[in-house]
Amino acid sequence: MINIWKCDLCGYVHNGAEAPSSCPVCGADKSHFSPLEIKRAPVAKQTTNAWQCSICDHIAEGHAAPEFCPVCGAAAALFHPYERGETPIIQANISKLVILGAGIAGMTAAEEARRQSADVEITIISREMSLPYFRLNLTRFLAGEVAESDLLIQHQEWFDAQKIEYLAGDAQAIDREEQKITLRDGRQLRYDRLILSNGAHPFIPPIPGANRDGVTVLRTLEHAKKLIDALRPGCRAVCVGGGLLGLETAWALQKRGAQVSVLEGFNWLLPRQLPPKAAELLRTYLYNKHMTIECGIQVKEFTGDEAVHGILLEDGREIPADIVVLATGVRPNSYLARDCGLKVQNGVIVNDRLFTSDEHILAAGDVTEHQGRVYGIWPASYAQGLVAGANAIGGTMEFPGIPMTNRIKVLDVDLFSIGQIQPTDASTRLFEVLEGGSYRGLACHDGQVVGAVLYGDMQLIAPMQKAVEQGLRILETDELITYFPGLQQSIG
Repeated sequence: MINIWKCDLCGYVHNGAEAPSSCPVCGADKSHFSPLEIKRAPVAKQTTNAWQCSICDHIAEGHAAPEFCPVCGAAAALFHPYERGETPIIQANISKLVILGAGIAGMTAAEEARRQSADVEITIISREMSLPYFRLNLTRFLAGEVAESDLLIQHQEWFDAQKIEYLAGDAQAIDREEQKITLRDGRQLRYDRLILSNGAHPFIPPIPGANRDGVTVLRTLEHAKKLIDALRPGCRAVCVGGGLLGLETAWALQKRGAQVSVLEGFNWLLPRQLPPKAAELLRTYLYNKHMTIECGIQVKEFTGDEAVHGILLEDGREIPADIVVLATGVRPNSYLARDCGLKVQNGVIVNDRLFTSDEHILAAGDVTEHQGRVYGIWPASYAQGLVAGANAIGGTMEFPGIPMTNRIKVLDVDLFSIGQIQPTDASTRLFEVLEGGSYRGLACHDGQVVGAVLYGDMQLIAPMQKAVEQGLRILETDELITYFPGLQQSIG
């Protein structure tokens, strides 16, 4: 039995019989940890009786469609039959396992593979020169809250003790027929099984001037170090993007003494996590903290000569800038997978056991697309790494999928968001309550709870998370009905 605990504040995952007394990443106490379920299942069925939701593409197994979709709440009539062939687990001897990428998915895969087998030869290949580190803590490092030494996931002594080889190298090609990887320096590594956990890269919008000095992103430790080196007292910094990374980066830069502005293309902040009313509370809070926030903004050009001097907006205004940080999303690093002929859509397509369309290759983490979803969050990457590491050497684990959960970890604000917040169609209702400086919202689709938001008062986290994760019907949410008057009215 594997006991896994997820920090509900930052997403850090702990493996142990009990939750830790405090989170080593964000410092949250034990009460903020909840179990993370990863299902073991027998290797079976070449084909499956399954049903696909025509609204959100969720796939449910069974002889009949479920009464309601557990993801979006669509009724049974909106499901259609779905036949899929499962990639069989090959029980041949696995002597060489290569893992491409050293983020949390790759590291977890390596640790689980070694736990399952003392003999398999494990090699991790990373494009970064440093040892693996907690990427989700980069904004805290940028803010000066943690030291570089605190970022490491494991030290070299751990790799030596586990007999796991760690190589710094840039993979250039995968030869599926010969089962080998070629690195930029010409080295070649043979594999019996390969796990793609090579993550994602920042999306750079096609805006003129994006290649000027001073226009950067925050994805790696090197990015963070260069930002710190570039900061000067009174430096004018602009973050393009008002999502989680953009706001956390802006807050970190302000703590370093920069004058910070945030530009968001949507009409409100955190459009994936917050409804407009909750986002307005956040905007007001940041304004009172002397941060300039503008929403509904379209950038026309990054002006300057060799270095950036400002940002020209479509409305004709120009905002002065010494540093511009692009926080405009990420894209899976799927080039190698496409190039070698694996099935790829938004990410590398995997089945529930995380095998790709090649029976010798698995994928985990930000590069992966599972049941139509690219997660891009820590708990999913950890869970997928665990499953991929076990199954690469003959295991029988399945990745069940998990709800999207977010909690801002750098801003001094209490904010929680889980599931589907924005309406997908006319059947979605958002029940909202504003009380002073606090907000609570519950999104329901065809009578099923599919999303929840809290701002300020966090006392309802547990029942809200339970309602979303278990796909409860409104009638089953007695704990919440008293806090949302509209819920009682909706059920008569």
